[in-house]
Amino acid sequence: MTRLTLALDAMGGDVGPCVTVPAALQALASNPGLHLLLVGDPAALHPLLAKVNSALLSRLEIVPVESVIASDARPSQAIRASRGTSMRIALELIKTGRAQACVSAGNTGALMGLAKLLLKPLEGIDRPALVTVLPHQQHGKTVVLDLGANVECDSAQLVQFAVMGSVMAEEVLALQNPRVALLNIGEEETKGLAAIRDAAAQLKNTPSINYIGYLEGNELLTGKTDVMVCDGFVGNVTLKTMEGVVRMFLSLLKSSSTGVGRKQKQAWWLTLIGRFIQKRLAKRFGHLNPDQYNGACLLGLRGTVIKSHGAANQRAFAVAIEQAMQAVQRQLPDRIAARLKTVLPKSD
Repeated sequence: MTRLTLALDAMGGDVGPCVTVPAALQALASNPGLHLLLVGDPAALHPLLAKVNSALLSRLEIVPVESVIASDARPSQAIRASRGTSMRIALELIKTGRAQACVSAGNTGALMGLAKLLLKPLEGIDRPALVTVLPHQQHGKTVVLDLGANVECDSAQLVQFAVMGSVMAEEVLALQNPRVALLNIGEEETKGLAAIRDAAAQLKNTPSINYIGYLEGNELLTGKTDVMVCDGFVGNVTLKTMEGVVRMFLSLLKSSSTGVGRKQKQAWWLTLIGRFIQKRLAKRFGHLNPDQYNGACLLGLRGTVIKSHGAANQRAFAVAIEQAMQAVQRQLPDRIAARLKTVLPKSD
């Protein structure tokens, strides 16, 4: 693996350095060619690195900051007061060429605004979109966007999302001619908001996009499509609802397994059967655990930015770092820019 340098907003998220630093060390241990710029308060970072071996420390550099953008700050205010913050400096490291991508678990609105301000959208893209790759029940994966970067979207933006999602499915999932669908309240052509219906009409007339029509929310994890497109409001609610259901299901499996051993009067063979069934179910559905697909890529920029969940644990934040590495290696911004030239009309 050739050298790859990422900037990590070490102060972002609900927990901050207590999660980001161990995740960074985990990523360094797993990837010998990886170098990390830890952007944060040295006083908070140094104690967490005190017992780290010199081999890992040689591929890690602390970039000091003055402040942190609060997770509940209004994006407009946060952007105006962003100079010297960990999030802004991490993005500036991409702009200056010191880093090839950045990962942050901080304020989503501020990250979106600052990334657009500093890195600029690709030609032909109005606004970047948050996109992730979700597992489905056929043990494949589906690209889903937008997940919250744009609460309201017009038809042109939905078409742009379809183009970007299609490129990501080709480059990251290695799919040829990926199927693209619009998330809607029904499969009939007459249903849905005007923006969705207009986007459907445009996609039908775009030969380079394999548009298959509308799909409903209950089909997100079925594997019926390779790319699911929606506005940020619907996408964010859909994702978080799905994650909540999956976490509850996996939690019930775990608690049920623990409870089996407490039933002292139950026959030993019933206990074994119960544990066997629960292990099989956990193995069958464990790949849906949200921690395994944490990290949404902010597609449509002239650089690579990964947004991690604010509540991500060490394992989940390490997955977000892996997402950033993969996006850089696949050269997603360049691939999308090349596709846009052949699909979308040139801007005036």
